[in-house]
Amino acid sequence: ASDLRTTTLPGSLDISRSMFDLRSPPHKFMKRYDSLSSVPSSTSSRKDSQGSNRSLDTITLSGDERDFGRLNVKLCYVPSVEQIWITVLHCKDLSWPSSCGENPRICVKGIITLPKPVQFKSSAKEGCNDIEFMETFVFAIKLQSLQAVRLVFKIQTQTPRKRTIGECSLALRELSSEELSHWLDISPPSK
Repeated sequence: ASDLRTTTLPGSLDISRSMFDLRSPPHKFMKRYDSLSSVPSSTSSRKDSQGSNRSLDTITLSGDERDFGRLNVKLCYVPSVEQIWITVLHCKDLSWPSSCGENPRICVKGIITLPKPVQFKSSAKEGCNDIEFMETFVFAIKLQSLQAVRLVFKIQTQTPRKRTIGECSLALRELSSEELSHWLDISPPSK
């Protein structure tokens, strides 16, 4: 065996002068493009979808893009008794429409989307920045049935009138016998 790094065989090409060496000057004719557009990357570096050059930290969120809060839940499956344990812990940074008043009473409604849906509801708490629920719900359901469905949470006001102000969901395909905590982003209710 010979070391090809130090010796060059007679008649072989000098690799550094080949067209595959991108360090050498012949690549001047090449242009780099962003992965999602055909605009050369040097000109599209800071432009948003409207084509303006605002820096990213000055873009304000509007409408559906604003933060609706997050819901913290814990899930656990106990195989020996075929039970799912769902603990609704708390809502953080929840926002609601001004038409609901200053401090509406808020509850969390859960739905396991089986062919015959399983529903449950937390008690109603006064609306604030961090609402603690700390309520556990237990259902006897076979693991195979749960792994094909979702767990949907609807955040609802009870006063002045019943109304869904946000929702979030979670696939149940990876349930564990160890209790796992999940933070779910709340989005506007689907129409």
